[in-house]
Amino acid sequence: MLCGLVAALLGTGVWLVWFSSVFDVRTVSVAGLRTLTRAQVLQAAQVPLGGPLEQLDTGAVEARVEKALPRVDHAAVSTSWPHSVRITVTERVPVAAVRGADGRYALEDTTGVRFVTLSTPPPGVPVVQLALSDAGRGELAQFPETVLVAGAVEVAKSLPPAVARRTSLVVVHSYDDIELTLTGPSGTVYWGSPEQSPRKAVVLGALLKQSAHGYDVSAPTDPALRS
Repeated sequence: MLCGLVAALLGTGVWLVWFSSVFDVRTVSVAGLRTLTRAQVLQAAQVPLGGPLEQLDTGAVEARVEKALPRVDHAAVSTSWPHSVRITVTERVPVAAVRGADGRYALEDTTGVRFVTLSTPPPGVPVVQLALSDAGRGELAQFPETVLVAGAVEVAKSLPPAVARRTSLVVVHSYDDIELTLTGPSGTVYWGSPEQSPRKAVVLGALLKQSAHGYDVSAPTDPALRS
């Protein structure tokens, strides 16, 4: 008799948790938003309200959000008794806005993923722009535009956040001739090639403590100020 009672209680518990509406999905919260809206995430997630909480396929919800919203780098879904679902999104952070031939801007993150194209670049994100010199055009067989753009993005990625926010343009004249245009009175940074970009970024941070019309970090072991 005791075994029967235990079995009945277990069966009732399983039914309550897995099949009844006692512990159903009633609320869905969203966290981690930067530019996306709650409505966009909910529409992508398609969480079925009213179904048993324990039957919710959280992995499927995560996959739907990541697939439908390119801005989302990662989504995590958790449940909380008795009725709550929480979706936490990690949005991609753009390090560069690559200007295309159509005049639109493709945002690229630190992993090299281009996740959205906009008509205007967002504030504080350096714009990568090709303005090839004669030398640059002559080297296209060796350094095609895709390589030049990738190198400029690497430059943008190397910049400390405070410097990146001050950098309006990363202009590519050739592989060995990249310039940064800074906002305000700071002027131009002569970067050279994308090689040694992390080291050049450190040197530039030190140079920017001095007032000048230009900063040359093309040879990071021998930087210079330009008047």
